[in-house]
Amino acid sequence: MAKLTRELLVKRMFSDGKNYPYGFSRSGDFSISESKALSQYGCLIAALVDGQIEPETSEDNNLLAAAFGKKEPEGAAEKAWVKYQKRINRPKLGNVYGNHRPVLVDDDSDDDATIEQDDLEVEMDDE
Repeated sequence: MAKLTRELLVKRMFSDGKNYPYGFSRSGDFSISESKALSQYGCLIAALVDGQIEPETSEDNNLLAAAFGKKEPEGAAEKAWVKYQKRINRPKLGNVYGNHRPVLVDDDSDDDATIEQDDLEVEMDDE
């Protein structure tokens, strides 16, 4: 297996088939310059973040600091990587049509009382 170097990683195109199957430029999330920077430097930044290679230059150290949130991203590659991480790590939304499972509500506030079938009301969450 070939040893990973900075030059090799910069030449390799970065893509994320899981989150962006049609590419970064067609997603609508990134501008043209951001998608180019992400495609060009994404493999390098991913290898630096994962610890596959050690930072060699001050640019590598700046990329790592921006990726871990230790400094504000300055360059196009840093900004694109931070934006990419925010996009893929955003919370997933629930079902578009909502949750239609019935919710059981207890009318009695007594903790010691036993709950019988007649004491429960069923409400549908259709809002």
